[in-house]
Amino acid sequence: MTPVELSRTVLRAVRRAVDDGELSVAVPERAVVTAPGPGGCGDYATNIALQLARPAGQPPRRVAEILRPHLVGADGVADVVVTGPGFINFSLRGTAPASLVAEILRRGPRYGCVDGSSGSSGGAVRLHCAHDVRAVVVMDVVARLLRSQGALVHTSCDGPVEPEWEALLGVSGPSGDSIDSVDSVDACRAGAPDVVVRPAPAPADPLPLGRDAARWALLHPAAHDRPRITDEHLVQREGNPLFRIRYAYARTRAVTRNAADLGFTANPGPTDPGAAPEATAADALVRTLADHPRVVARAAAQHAPDRLARHLVTVADGVLAFLPAVLPRGAEKPSAAHRARLALAEAAGAVLAGGLSLLGIDAPEHL
Repeated sequence: MTPVELSRTVLRAVRRAVDDGELSVAVPERAVVTAPGPGGCGDYATNIALQLARPAGQPPRRVAEILRPHLVGADGVADVVVTGPGFINFSLRGTAPASLVAEILRRGPRYGCVDGSSGSSGGAVRLHCAHDVRAVVVMDVVARLLRSQGALVHTSCDGPVEPEWEALLGVSGPSGDSIDSVDSVDACRAGAPDVVVRPAPAPADPLPLGRDAARWALLHPAAHDRPRITDEHLVQREGNPLFRIRYAYARTRAVTRNAADLGFTANPGPTDPGAAPEATAADALVRTLADHPRVVARAAAQHAPDRLARHLVTVADGVLAFLPAVLPRGAEKPSAAHRARLALAEAAGAVLAGGLSLLGIDAPEHL
């Protein structure tokens, strides 16, 4: 179960409690599901009870206890525990839910983005930045993130984009006051919020690093941190986070090719009938992949590409820990578990490729 699916489960529980007369509140449009905080437990938690307490006229913990019976036994939920003032904590079933892996493989690199069939639901946003290379790159990615969540975005800059920025960093601007254009610009201009993208400027020219390394150097640090513009971003070893992400993606593509040579393909399902190391690695990776839509949504809402960049490092680390278990070893024959592990590896590769694409960075299949 993904955080998005769990959020829907929480809203259904609220609706049932309202229909049964246990709560007298308006059912909210969304329920925030995050990793448990201090004192929490399980896989995920929600503060929906704290959100509803005032309109319900009841203490948050009482609201949480009302909702708990409607959540226990829901598909994919193993346990529900109320902690603190009223946080609802969830433990999920399974180590590698086939439904999650199948969903990621179906969506591919678009996993974590708003489904286009649902229309534009992210509002309209106007972004503006100074005539500074880091500000321009950060704004470019913030716009990508917002559009991935269904927003209409109009961008502008204090000055024209330099030709070398366009050529080497992949940002473009048809005019001095707009880095890119979108449909319904008038809708973006009318009543939309103005967001000024103002990260700490780079201490040196990033262009000599090339497109991918330069973008990573500018995007990986938080906006208030000064980026390091050094050759460390070009080093081809696992100590370089960008290399680690791209290496992990290339490895997922390699195991697919190797599996084809061995005569089997991916098929979502249980990844392990009982081997603890593989189960632990698969469980950790699945949880990270399930969190991807929430990370993308938060990165968009907070105009913070660095959140996505750091998340991709976590995904890559999970992939590299899991991949040794994907292919059969020695004379071992491919089994259903191997096909399921391959599906999980391919799903992780799709998340890495999609995340790098949002950052404007290539995901090569060979390194």
